[in-house]
Amino acid sequence: MKVRTSVFATLILMSEVIGIALFLRGFFPVPIKSSLASKNSLSDLPAEPLSGSSPNTTRLPHPLFKRVVIMLVDALRDDFLFGPNGGTFMPYTRHVVERSSSYSFVAKARPPTVTMPRIKALTTGSIPGFIDVVMNLNSPALLEDNLIWQAKTAEKRIIFYGDDTWVRLFPKHFMEYDGTTSFFVSDYTEVDNNVTRHLDSTLKRDDWDILILHYLGLDHIGHISGPYSSLIQPKLMEMDDVLKKIHGALISKEAEGSLPYLLVLCGDHGMSETGSHGGSSEPEVNTPLVLISPAFKRKVGMEKPGVIEQVDLAPTLALGLGLPISQNSVGRVIPGVFQESSLRDQLRFLHLNGHQLNCLLKDSMPSYEKEAGFEQYRVAEKAHGNWMKLYFEGNTSEVLSNMGKKVLKQYLEALAALSSALSKQLGKYDMYSMIAGMVFVFQLLMILLLAMPEALSADAAVDLPVASALLSLPFYLLCLLLASVHVLVCTSATSSCYYCTLSWGLVFVVVAFSSAMFCILISMAVRRLSLGLKYNGKSPLKTNVSEWSLSELDVLLLAGTVGHTLSLAASSFIEEEHQTWYFLLNTLCLAMFQDVCRKYFREKSTSKDEEDCLLPSKDCWNSALPQPDASSEKWLALATPIFTLVCCRLLRSINQTGVQWAHLPDVGHWLNSSEHRTVLSLLTVFCLVLTYLLVQRRCSWVSKVALAFGLVGVYSYRAAVGNVIFPWQHSSRTMSKGTVEARFVYVFVLGILFSGTKDLLRSQIITADAKLKSRGLWEIYSGLVLLASLLFRAHNLPVLCCCLLIQTLISQFIWKKLHYDAAQITIMHYWFGQAFFYFQGNSNNIATIDISVGFVGLESYVEAPAIFLTALSTYAGPLLWTCHLVCYLSSERHRSPVSVGHGCYCLALLRSVPAAVYIVLVTVLRYHLFIWSVFSPKLLYESMHLLLTAGVCLFFITMEQSPRKS
Repeated sequence: MKVRTSVFATLILMSEVIGIALFLRGFFPVPIKSSLASKNSLSDLPAEPLSGSSPNTTRLPHPLFKRVVIMLVDALRDDFLFGPNGGTFMPYTRHVVERSSSYSFVAKARPPTVTMPRIKALTTGSIPGFIDVVMNLNSPALLEDNLIWQAKTAEKRIIFYGDDTWVRLFPKHFMEYDGTTSFFVSDYTEVDNNVTRHLDSTLKRDDWDILILHYLGLDHIGHISGPYSSLIQPKLMEMDDVLKKIHGALISKEAEGSLPYLLVLCGDHGMSETGSHGGSSEPEVNTPLVLISPAFKRKVGMEKPGVIEQVDLAPTLALGLGLPISQNSVGRVIPGVFQESSLRDQLRFLHLNGHQLNCLLKDSMPSYEKEAGFEQYRVAEKAHGNWMKLYFEGNTSEVLSNMGKKVLKQYLEALAALSSALSKQLGKYDMYSMIAGMVFVFQLLMILLLAMPEALSADAAVDLPVASALLSLPFYLLCLLLASVHVLVCTSATSSCYYCTLSWGLVFVVVAFSSAMFCILISMAVRRLSLGLKYNGKSPLKTNVSEWSLSELDVLLLAGTVGHTLSLAASSFIEEEHQTWYFLLNTLCLAMFQDVCRKYFREKSTSKDEEDCLLPSKDCWNSALPQPDASSEKWLALATPIFTLVCCRLLRSINQTGVQWAHLPDVGHWLNSSEHRTVLSLLTVFCLVLTYLLVQRRCSWVSKVALAFGLVGVYSYRAAVGNVIFPWQHSSRTMSKGTVEARFVYVFVLGILFSGTKDLLRSQIITADAKLKSRGLWEIYSGLVLLASLLFRAHNLPVLCCCLLIQTLISQFIWKKLHYDAAQITIMHYWFGQAFFYFQGNSNNIATIDISVGFVGLESYVEAPAIFLTALSTYAGPLLWTCHLVCYLSSERHRSPVSVGHGCYCLALLRSVPAAVYIVLVTVLRYHLFIWSVFSPKLLYESMHLLLTAGVCLFFITMEQSPRKS
């Protein structure tokens, strides 16, 4: 059965998406959950252990606290309080930590360090999965057992003010609440004032038991200007004043003989060196936890804060309020909180915590008896029973006290072991689905490889032996074998997998399709092998050896792409992937320099060749500049690769990225400091002017005027938000949101895009004018450049400017003069796009995503434009290079034949190789938790870029490779 090349490639890519989706379904971990559908209740709590014939008791310790106030400051790093500047940032809190009745800890949050998963961890004690990063945008109601539900069931009256994520997670749980939008990061003032305005009236009332305050201003400042901004100290002092007000109100209302209060100061996550969060660096996972209560001993000096897990707060608060611990909690109680209780109560608290962890261990691990914590808990429980027997016998000797302390230590060791075992089991990998998806993808890749010669032949069609494969005996035997394997796996597996939950009809379709692909693959391999032996031993492939010969540049491009693919097998190469692309880009520049030298100094071109070489440049650029003569053209061509190398080296110093060296100072930090604002302003003006000169040459006069006004609006926006200054502007002017200025730019962006789209549609519908079509594409490209200049931070405008300059010089003096084909140009665009992704300061870590750009020009949170602007800013580098590829190939197509060689199709194949190879290696190596934080956005980005690049390749393959006579 013959199918056209474009149809064949499209079907393969669509099938590949299905295979990758099946793998991802097994690759992302399923969080640990108890098998019990119900929630814990007081009636389910175990009795106190007691040995002998005496009846045991179900006595529960009395609650330790009457009221609890939880003050959660979003993105509060531990060094903001415990660091050397803690006394300046939060003086009252620091005094309480050093001299008052309190306990202070560094609470480690588990990645992903995003707000919604952290709230779930604080209230359930469980470790959320990475799928919660996506759900963070629209949090559903939390249905699993949690502290808030237990408190409401116990008729605790709960009041909440702050981030509306809590309201979505716990609907109808609060007696009173006032939620604020957490995603509008441009607001760091009103978002906290809306919380504080309720305090005075609430603290005077006695009709509540739990008060939760979630402040967002600090997190928003981090997203806007980073952890070293001048706005950080005033915001932390504001939070310090809030805590002082709460603490004073609680002290004044403390009644003699009643249960004490508990004031909790904590952060949900920290803040990276760039002000974002989501990854697993130390500043992101280390948060302060301060517990303040008159029930604790009074300190006499500053002590080094202990280190605990963030999930330990949930069981501590539950037992402190006399509530059951949540079923899915993997945390352990904080021992210091219960030190003032009797020894019997302390042992009872630890016993309840151990029982809950032990039950969760049994539910989540089939081989739980082999875990050290399980045996340790049994020993501690038995010793606890012996202690209880002596206690009830009235033994008051020192032996009882020493024995109790020994049991206490055994319990603590057992809790540590149980919590550690459960924390390591962050999810249950669905290996069967992973292997099925991996095999599926590799079958498709092999079929692509074997079909490539036919797909790129003169007929532009692929002959797939579908009928012979479906009617062959191996097909039916393979179907029977795979069906047997499926039955065997699904009936013997200790835990269910996604693939086993599918209906038998759907499974049979998948099995038949996979078997058919394997038989087609074998048939194509046999046919390809037999072709080499026909025609008296002369292979037909040898007749086209010139068509398939690879130049040095081809070898570099293919070897570099494959080398990058193989580098993804190591976690360090994922963390520091930018180094790989910097190396490949430098090597590519040297290879282009070698080709230029070979052309102008070693090869003798005929006058006709020289005429053909200069011909495309006559009409390609609608430039007001005079065309260079042959001599100057030669030297400009020689200088272009060297200039590109210099630009790339300078761009590397603007933003530190990756993981290991991201904390080091860079040029961006220097430019953003207040004392260098004048330098940044001059640099911004220079970059905007150069951007206009580079972009306007291909536009109509209307778009030129709109572009000029738009770039002026970009500078005005940056001045409004305080990044740059006008000559007449005072440097200490109060910053604004720049909403009017940003919307002014949006008007011109839409105008340019409308003008370009109109020209493009006219060229396709009304008149077949190739120049009009080319101008329309370039105008759309210039509109995207204007939008990117608005979204880029001021110090990143040189990245955009260098991107445009390199595109102009290389296309003018390298690609056209050296007659590179579309395949080579496509892969070069891909390399440059990847490198510029990292030049922007991005990395494979979620924390480097700048979500503040999603609110440029917005006065409130609107989901669709916020997501669009954030994605466009993050992937502006690859997007601009891909758009430039489409514009360049389209404009060159009607002037000179653009050779769409085998490289374009190779690229569509190679873009799917990284994901497939990475799948295999991750399956074997089973990386640690940190790799999740760098892999999850990486795979999404790679999949997106795969479809985008493959779409460009297929577009030009379809245009150029229509059936023709050989």
